[in-house]
Amino acid sequence: MTSDDQALAAAIAAGEEVRGTTSPNPPVGCAIVSADGELIATGGTAPAGGPHAEINALREAGQRARGATAVVTLEPCNHTGRTGPCTQALVEAGVARVVYCTADPFAPAAGGAEYLRKHGVEVRHQPTRIDALQPWLRSVHHNRPSVTLKFASTLDGFTAAADGTSQWITGEAARELVHEDRARRDAVVVGTGTAIADNPSLTARFPDGTLRPHQPRRVVVGTREVPEGNLTRMGFEQYATPQEALDALWEAGARDVLVEGGAGLAASFLELDCVDAVQAYIAPALLGAGRGVLNRAVAGTIANARRFRTVSVRAVGGDVVVEMEKDVYGSR
Repeated sequence: MTSDDQALAAAIAAGEEVRGTTSPNPPVGCAIVSADGELIATGGTAPAGGPHAEINALREAGQRARGATAVVTLEPCNHTGRTGPCTQALVEAGVARVVYCTADPFAPAAGGAEYLRKHGVEVRHQPTRIDALQPWLRSVHHNRPSVTLKFASTLDGFTAAADGTSQWITGEAARELVHEDRARRDAVVVGTGTAIADNPSLTARFPDGTLRPHQPRRVVVGTREVPEGNLTRMGFEQYATPQEALDALWEAGARDVLVEGGAGLAASFLELDCVDAVQAYIAPALLGAGRGVLNRAVAGTIANARRFRTVSVRAVGGDVVVEMEKDVYGSR
């Protein structure tokens, strides 16, 4: 017999698998357990315009969905957009029970649980933090893309040495994780200073250098001209300010944005109060002097420091990755 928790683990995995490919829709996962307790299907949300997670799982389950339990990471949608309501599809398939983790905050799609109950489906709300959904939840609340500030630094907070050298502060395992993470984002943003000095590709690559299937949008913020190089060869978007970039990315459907550098751009996003999460790669090394994560103060006193809640701390190779965030509804 498959328990709700086991089915939920399968649904979470299905959502993680499609993360980075679904915006402006959320990366939802669904698992279906047959009436006799067998896990018979899983599904994740397709790219925009395609089927939602529940529809993909129902198609895989076929007739065995009748009398089954559907476990979904987000409350099934109750509206018609590019696709029909998932609630109606669940009812028509004969699903007897639905377990969902996160209430849908998107007003036009909300009300799925109530619709299901009215149509004879047993519904259970099992509140669970779903990592894959956090950027989308923040974006819905703020009406802008969720912003994660990422940096790699020494233990004493420097991103480059006094002579300007920065490759490589962290080890190979941490750098590989960066590429995995880029493949889950809608866009990667750098400033013109970083684009000019480092000539980055901003692509998501495998260790052998080949491109991962999903590539984020490459965005440069600033007014200086970026010379011929990796970015110009791969193609990129350029905006004058962080706000202009966020507005354009939102309109284009981006909901999960990674800001990679440099120090001036990081300070600008913090000053705009648009940094929702921080991803810090910390190397066990000390420099004593060099280039900092920020190029200017963003708070004049410790009481006004920009604070975040630690979500996870993990060792990656010889380095440590610390992930922090504001509460979903804690910033504008």
